Amino acid sequence: MLDLPGSYSLSAGSPDERIALEVLLGRDTDHWHPDVILIVADAVHLERNLFLTSQVIELGIPVVVALNQFDIAEREGIAIDIPELIHLLGVPIVPTVAKRGEGLEPVKRALSIAASLPAPARRFVLPSAATAALAPLVMTLSQHGISNSASNMEAMRLLSVDHLEAHVADVPALQDAIDSARAALTRAGFAPARFESETRYTWIADLLSRTVIKRERGDRTRSDRIDAFAMHRVWGPLIFLALMAVVFQSVFSWATPVQDGIQALISRVGDVVGRVLPAGDIRSLVVDGVFAGVGSVLAFLPQIALLFTFIGLLEHSGYMARAAYLMDRIMRRVGLHGKSFIPMLSGYACAVPGIMATRTIEDPKDRLATIMVVPLMSCSARLPVYTLLIGAFVPATAVFAGITLQGVTMLVMYLLGTVVALAVAAVFKRTLLKGPVRPMILELPAYRWPSAHSLMVSVVQRCQLFVQRAGTVILSLSILLWALATYPKSTSNAALSPAAQQETQLTHSVLGRIGHGIEPLVRPLGYDWKIGVSIISSFAAREVFVSTMSTIYGVGDVDDNQHALQSRIVDERNPITGKPTYTPLIAIGLMVFYVFALMCMSTIAVTVREAGGGRIGWGWAGLQFGYMLVLAYGAAWITYAGGRALGFGG
Repeated sequence: MLDLPGSYSLSAGSPDERIALEVLLGRDTDHWHPDVILIVADAVHLERNLFLTSQVIELGIPVVVALNQFDIAEREGIAIDIPELIHLLGVPIVPTVAKRGEGLEPVKRALSIAASLPAPARRFVLPSAATAALAPLVMTLSQHGISNSASNMEAMRLLSVDHLEAHVADVPALQDAIDSARAALTRAGFAPARFESETRYTWIADLLSRTVIKRERGDRTRSDRIDAFAMHRVWGPLIFLALMAVVFQSVFSWATPVQDGIQALISRVGDVVGRVLPAGDIRSLVVDGVFAGVGSVLAFLPQIALLFTFIGLLEHSGYMARAAYLMDRIMRRVGLHGKSFIPMLSGYACAVPGIMATRTIEDPKDRLATIMVVPLMSCSARLPVYTLLIGAFVPATAVFAGITLQGVTMLVMYLLGTVVALAVAAVFKRTLLKGPVRPMILELPAYRWPSAHSLMVSVVQRCQLFVQRAGTVILSLSILLWALATYPKSTSNAALSPAAQQETQLTHSVLGRIGHGIEPLVRPLGYDWKIGVSIISSFAAREVFVSTMSTIYGVGDVDDNQHALQSRIVDERNPITGKPTYTPLIAIGLMVFYVFALMCMSTIAVTVREAGGGRIGWGWAGLQFGYMLVLAYGAAWITYAGGRALGFGG
């Protein structure tokens, strides 16, 4: 099975729709030509869904329609005559409730049977004058790689296209044929730009009048009653903000016991392994490199799982679309389309799928502006950094009922990234990517209880990716960093304490020399060479910052491996002055740095691809990395210097 991006039509206004169109027309050589097409239509919003369905039926490929959310349609008083609808469309239609798995077996049987049946006949018939006007264009398409059945649909679609897409750009004299068809339709009394939508929706309205009965209801639905508060101009944003505060507070309140358990288990296993292995570099590598590096990141898995769970609840319940609606006013003021908020909100989980989600945005400039700011949204990879520093330096003082200063600090970091992302988007939309703002048309689904199974699958998959990265990228870097911090060996001095010997070893190692070399660059921010090295290493992935710190503070200290990293950095002292190396001010500045810094190779790679690839893609990715690094350094310096000027120390 090949899952194509969801679309409302084959208009190819967005990259997602273009992908679907090219595959369905057989113009995408990277995939097989489909044997049968399964369309998942919404029974509650059947009129809008039949537009795409009727287009796909005309492609001349066997089709099966899964009429999903059939239970909700019945509950809302919508009666659908399935046999008559099958007769009028000429394709198998199966009512389904995917949330409960109802109708899936009949869908499988229908797909198996449909693949061996002839293609459905075209039921959507145009007026004779329109058919004559389009005939030369249909013939042009048929003669150059578009099937006879699909040419009719493609001819109507091209009437409203401003620029020819890649899959039809090689058809000779196509633009002339389109212009001639438009002129002929105009003479026949039709509006070419609205021709397909007007004629197709007229046909759909007639079809529904014979197959669908809607029971009139005077009372408002449950969704209407909830939206009276959730979509309110004042209460709506406040409710959204309160939900976010609960999410981030839960990261500390609910996940801490599980995190402590995982951390204790990893430390216990590391201690057991350390006692079994003989003293030497092998034991140090396993305990201080692998367990200290990878284990310190895996301990944050409960927080990651909680974040993904809450995001999944917002998506599956129908609230995420409301959040996009609430943000549309703000998005329009900075020059972005309301649809941009969905990819930006997805960036809270990970910037990579967030950037890929911009494919649903039709305007290229809006899409590129969104790509440039999505990495400013605090993703889950930043969560270990925030959690480490907040847990170490921010007290769990109660602020509101059930909300502590730790949760508020986390919320502030996420809001900081969001607000600055909007400000940066405004700059891009007024300079390099200047253009008009299009109105947003958004379907608000009914509120529903999320499927526990679907939610669990989503969370488990995302957590598996996190663990996979910990077992590959972070493991490899932990071993490399251990080697850099261990060699060359320094001369042992019995007069020095174990802590002093460890510091001497780190200073003379390759890692120490690299760190001291870059220390002048990070010293204005209040950071020492260890933080500088951790920042550089986290370019591979932001959470590597935590594993690097664990590796640095675990080297040469095998017998003391059970101490948590938070305690280690709180107790760290400057060997010369004796003052704490880390202070709350430095911790806040470091979090601010990670709010803005683009320390993620995967994000850069996907930006290159989604921004156009080649030199153009690399140019935008370079600009993205550069402006975010300058922003991160400047904001961290202002935080540190401003805090010291206000007497907070540093």
